[in-house]
Parts: sequence; structure tokens; C-alpha cells
Amino acid sequence: MRIKLVALAFLCLMAGTAVAQEPKVTPLMSKDIPESPGREAVMITVEHAPGESTAIHRHNAHAFVYMLEGSVVMQLKGGKQVTLTPGQSFYEGPDDVHVVDRNASDTQPAKFLVVLIKDKGAPALVPAQ
Repeated sequence: MRIKLVALAFLCLMAGTAVAQEPKVTPLMSKDIPESPGREAVMITVEHAPGESTAIHRHNAHAFVYMLEGSVVMQLKGGKQVTLTPGQSFYEGPDDVHVVDRNASDTQPAKFLVVLIKDKGAPALVPAQ
């Protein structure tokens, strides 16, 4: 019985950690692209708390990233890890899988701007393996 309680407590702690791992995403604007019917551009900011990371994902979009504050480590499947600092940029294509997206610091937050060009109404982020 004691082992079951310890296991349950551990699972509850892990669930709380998983919720805390979600970055803050702030939608800034979206705009239909008239020259490309059915497509839109979406602008968001993403804020990672210190030490925070996201799960493996993809965007099914052209994603243009520009670092505003702090630093993040990014890596696409098959590519090298890069550390971005303010003023640097990063690109993800529609078929890219984002395997690393984490704050490089355990003490400072990180914030970046993202412009996505995607199918209108499609989700901005899709879990991947």
C-alpha cells in the first residue's frame, strides 16, 4: 500500500511539472494572404520560463523565429543544436520536426517572436514523434 501511495504522489508531481512546462503563447495578429487563398500569416510571442522546454512538435507551416530576450536552444530533426540570443533568427519549414526547444537558462526567462505562414485555421503546433 505504501508503494502505491508513493507512486501516486510521484505521478501527481510529474503531472504538475508537465503543466508547468507549457510556454506562454501570446497571439499578436493574424492576416489572410489574399494572393494565396486559404493561407494566413500568424504572429505570436512565446515565453519560456527558466529551464522550461517543449515536447517534440511540428508546425506544418513556414515558421520564422526572432529572439527578443534571453536565450533558447533549438534543434530540428537531423540538424545541429543552435543557441539563439537576442537579435538572432531561426527558420522551420512545413515538414520540419522540432526536437529541441528549450530555455538555455535555469535562471532567466526567454522570449521570442514567431511568424507562421500556414493553412487558414490549421493549428499552430502539432505534437510529433
